[in-house]
Amino acid sequence: MSEVRSAVPRESAATSLRGRMLIAALRLTRAGKPFSSAEALRESIRKSQQPERDRPPAALGRRHRVTRREIHGRPVYTIRPRAAGTSRHVMYLHGGAYVHQIQRDHWKFVSRLIDETGCTVTVPLYPLAPANHPRDTISMVLAVHDAAFAGTASHDKVLMGDSAGGALALVLARALGAAGGVEPKEVVLISPWLDVTMTDPWAPELDSSDPYLGVAGLTEAGRLYAGDLDRTDPVVSPLYAPAATPGELSLFIGTRDVLLADARRFRARCAAEGVALEYHEFAGMFHAWPLADIPEARRALGDLVRIVNRAPS
Repeated sequence: MSEVRSAVPRESAATSLRGRMLIAALRLTRAGKPFSSAEALRESIRKSQQPERDRPPAALGRRHRVTRREIHGRPVYTIRPRAAGTSRHVMYLHGGAYVHQIQRDHWKFVSRLIDETGCTVTVPLYPLAPANHPRDTISMVLAVHDAAFAGTASHDKVLMGDSAGGALALVLARALGAAGGVEPKEVVLISPWLDVTMTDPWAPELDSSDPYLGVAGLTEAGRLYAGDLDRTDPVVSPLYAPAATPGELSLFIGTRDVLLADARRFRARCAAEGVALEYHEFAGMFHAWPLADIPEARRALGDLVRIVNRAPS
């Protein structure tokens, strides 16, 4: 499914000064970033997958109550507000192209989400490629769901993720629906990586305006993650399945994100199939900008807080 595309989007005139400065910094360093080539991606994997990267920063524990357990041999953190919170429980699936460990910005975002909503957040550090593949990752995430959300009512359950984690949240919601499990109230996709093939005809043009991601590195990461599965298998690339998904769907994307092409394809598919989607497209924003410390991230957080807290439809 395709839709009419305009020229490569540029920054909005309303982009904040902090936003413009961050975009400029990302542009200046992109040549050394992990997604600039397949070789750079593989080198970044070696640096990212270090044991010390699997712990949240100490500041998170000072601000919130943090507990740790292991499921399928992987760390799972549950973070709760120190004061009385709400009954809402979010499973947050971090991004990183299925090959990079969780980053400090993910933990900061989780902390802000808890501050603003009073919710509890469970963060599984799921198995990463190339040592692991979709069967390993999905099996672990399902086990985390079953352990962390046992007894949680549908109206209190939110699945959320950014980038690869956004796609994984969609896969998880569909797996729960297929198994007849308790459905989530919300499925929230932040800059989701919905098609690891990176073959959309618009992607190379968007690549030139994306200050962080790159088609070459993402293509290699998708190949490593898929393993012996076809990269169009819906458990790898959920864009290749019907759009219907348990829970209310929301999607956040920026116009300077190479994944914009797939987000718009997903929006078109939802419209064609009669599936409700709350779609937020931020002019001039880059990949996973809601995790950054800029005014545009705070505006997106306001929408995310509303989604987490709203009553079921």
